Amino acid sequence: MEQGERKFNRPMGERKPSEFKEKTLDLRRVTRVVAGGKRFRFRATVAVGDEKGRIGVGIAKGVDAASSIGKAKVDAQKKIITINLKGKTIPYEVYAKFSAAKVIIKPAKEGHGLKAGGAVRTVLLLSGVKDATAKCLGRTKNKLTNALATIEALKKLK
Repeated sequence: MEQGERKFNRPMGERKPSEFKEKTLDLRRVTRVVAGGKRFRFRATVAVGDEKGRIGVGIAKGVDAASSIGKAKVDAQKKIITINLKGKTIPYEVYAKFSAAKVIIKPAKEGHGLKAGGAVRTVLLLSGVKDATAKCLGRTKNKLTNALATIEALKKLK
């Protein structure tokens, strides 16, 4: 085997394109206080979905923003769930709570559009839901907990 080659068929620099679309929901600078001062890291929340019923949300920390987003994307792909869609909407109304976030998602008629805001909207779009109404009932505006509450609601769909 020559240098620069691998055991696999494809050359080193090439990657096959992913069927998943990704969206960074949240990027925060988090701090750890140590004896010498403060150590900064980045926490990224990334949602990945194929817009055909598969969705995942991942969280990761890294030294810089790019590495944390990359790690979060890998984490999201590990946590992918499949949901049953009824056309472009969900089959029935679902409610879920995650930490302080509470989310209710209701189905809507064809052509109604997606009436949702923030992280809930992004998660529903990436999962393939085009017609639905969603509402965050909890007091928190934290994108991470709202996204995870939406995932919990979608898990309830049989």
